[in-house]
Amino acid sequence: MMDFSYELLHTDPSGARSGVLNLAHGRVQTPVFMPVGTHATVKAMTPEELKELGAQIILGNTYHLYLRPGTEVIASIGGLHRFMHWDRPILTDSGGFQVFSLGRMRKIDESGVVFSSHIDGARCVLTPESVVDIQAALGSDIIMPLDECAPYPADRGYAAESMGRTHRWARRTKDAKRGHDGQALFGIVQGGMYADLRRTSASTLVDMGFDGYAVGGLSVGEDRELMQDMVKEAVSSLPASAPRYLMGVGSPEDMVGAVEAGIDMFDCVLPTRNARNGTLFTRRGKLVIKNSRFERDAAPLDGECLCYTCRNYSRAYLRHLFMSKEILSSRLNTIHNLYYYVDLMRRMRKAISEDKFASFKKDFFANQQPDANKEEVNK
Repeated sequence: MMDFSYELLHTDPSGARSGVLNLAHGRVQTPVFMPVGTHATVKAMTPEELKELGAQIILGNTYHLYLRPGTEVIASIGGLHRFMHWDRPILTDSGGFQVFSLGRMRKIDESGVVFSSHIDGARCVLTPESVVDIQAALGSDIIMPLDECAPYPADRGYAAESMGRTHRWARRTKDAKRGHDGQALFGIVQGGMYADLRRTSASTLVDMGFDGYAVGGLSVGEDRELMQDMVKEAVSSLPASAPRYLMGVGSPEDMVGAVEAGIDMFDCVLPTRNARNGTLFTRRGKLVIKNSRFERDAAPLDGECLCYTCRNYSRAYLRHLFMSKEILSSRLNTIHNLYYYVDLMRRMRKAISEDKFASFKKDFFANQQPDANKEEVNK
């Protein structure tokens, strides 16, 4: 299997950067958005459709796959790639965020996490070592260590304690990873909403040495300005020679700001979830398709979009599908939203390569209308 490597191609004067990830199942150009395939599927999409719209890498959810269908089942089929018919790279998270969101259904100690399955209430245990074993069996290209995501708000003492446990688990993960070739391992920066803790966490992980570095514990209720500040603090202590991944942050506005701060990788359920709820992303902002003004609108969702949905269907038809609760509504809306996200990354990579990211960002925010349901979306 190909050894992992990251090549930094260009850094724009703003600080935004482009690069290439070399992974076991292919090359990935960054900045990149990773569609989320929670249950070994990106909801409403076939792998062929994902490739057609330009998806380079997807994310699988370790927690959910561990519970159902189970690691042994997936391994017996030949690993996650073969199981879900996806031959491009996959990143799997550790399941930590899902476990810690269970609240009273889980217990944390130094050894790991004991929790009750949300499916049948069965007692389950995740440790730094078992998380490595699970992801090794899945065969993903990039794996993540078990970490503790502090809630928001959290006092400084709790944030520091949680960060320290994350670091100790990261060390154990590195030790357990030895012998599993072909998979890259990223460390996860924590530290709550405290700038000095973020810098400390990043520096500690860099001293350990990981293939890449993720920034976790954000988009948990804090405002955009605070989130961006924490991203900048973390990035300031991370090496330019390694990829940087902002976990679970995925509004277009947040991603543009994070790319400027030097982030390379993103994942979020926002484009697929919003698609199923009838909210579509366009270059002029969000559009809510159930709005009655679209009942007789023959225009596409976005006149500048080249996705399958915009090339073939009107707003009127998409509104009809949504109001009728047709399955095709979710499929066509998801195709559009994911294309928008992938294309946004493509446009940012182009702006970076031309040293024009500052003007790209200015134009992007100038075009974000508070109500994209207006006709101006196609002008």
